[in-house]
Amino acid sequence: MYNAGMTTACAIVPSPGHVFPGHEEAPSRFQYFGDWDAKPYRVAFLDPEPAPREAVTAVHSERMLRFFEEACRQGPGITDYAPTYVTQTTYADAFLAAGATLACTRAVLEGRARNAFAIVRPPGHHAEPEAAMGFCLLNNVAIAARFALANGIQKLLIFDFDVHHGNGTQAVFWNEPRAAFFSTHQENIYPFRTGFLDDAPHARGRIVNLPLPARAGDRAFARIADEALTPLVERFAPEMILVSAGFDSHWSDPLAELGLSSAGYFALAQTLVTLADAHCGGKLVFTLEGGYNPKSVASGVEAVLCALTGPSTSLGVNAFAAQDPSPYEEPEIEDQLARLREWHGWR
Repeated sequence: MYNAGMTTACAIVPSPGHVFPGHEEAPSRFQYFGDWDAKPYRVAFLDPEPAPREAVTAVHSERMLRFFEEACRQGPGITDYAPTYVTQTTYADAFLAAGATLACTRAVLEGRARNAFAIVRPPGHHAEPEAAMGFCLLNNVAIAARFALANGIQKLLIFDFDVHHGNGTQAVFWNEPRAAFFSTHQENIYPFRTGFLDDAPHARGRIVNLPLPARAGDRAFARIADEALTPLVERFAPEMILVSAGFDSHWSDPLAELGLSSAGYFALAQTLVTLADAHCGGKLVFTLEGGYNPKSVASGVEAVLCALTGPSTSLGVNAFAAQDPSPYEEPEIEDQLARLREWHGWR
């Protein structure tokens, strides 16, 4: 239940029935969250309900949903080469994950929470209007964004720091002038066919892709926050920010190597809080995407929640800096940022 004394809302959907032998996207991703009552911050836990079908069909076609439901009925099984899998509970699990992201969004829109974090699985940002893919079944952040745009928000920004490009989210908002999309991701990895700097020449300054070298790390993301994310917010002037939080961008993740640490996540989340406070009346919603080292998922979630709850916790970037610093040398990204500025006409 929502506690009016709290300013950060949280909804958790672990989906224990959505599990497949040997697959990285598993309930074990949530195993190190620990005792929420012992955390150095307090959040208001919401009781989510499954997303209404009309909210989901604002993003996904009825044809796609019928195929998805039938695949789950016949499950367990694999639906694509990623591999994305389904079980007999996956259809309900995915609707509940989307519903949790909606519940967090609604709490912020209605002023019952300053900001929120939907800690859910299965993830969503690869799911396209006509297809589940990349471990993702329903596009949670896109469903929440469509809901926000239908309920008073005139313009919003979706920022995606998962290690993989958010191709599904980009596809949903390809021709939506009220939504900006900014994805940072490791270059030359899944989904391979999208995420290039020049993906969307028709939407310069609105659809922003920044492919990064492996092990880019915290220093690169500090520059991105200052030299790309902040200017985008100032230019586009969103009324709300939604975030696809993928902790597979952590240096210890087994599936990729973008090089972030918990300190980097904390600093990035702090920047997003500051931008939301300055430009969006504080309206900021995170939703979990990837992350396949359970310990770095837990530390990343904790870092974000510490930033979201702000003065309610004494933890800061220095506390996280000692927790899991990257052991790798970080490359410079001056060339990437220069090309980004040139492509979008930012000076």
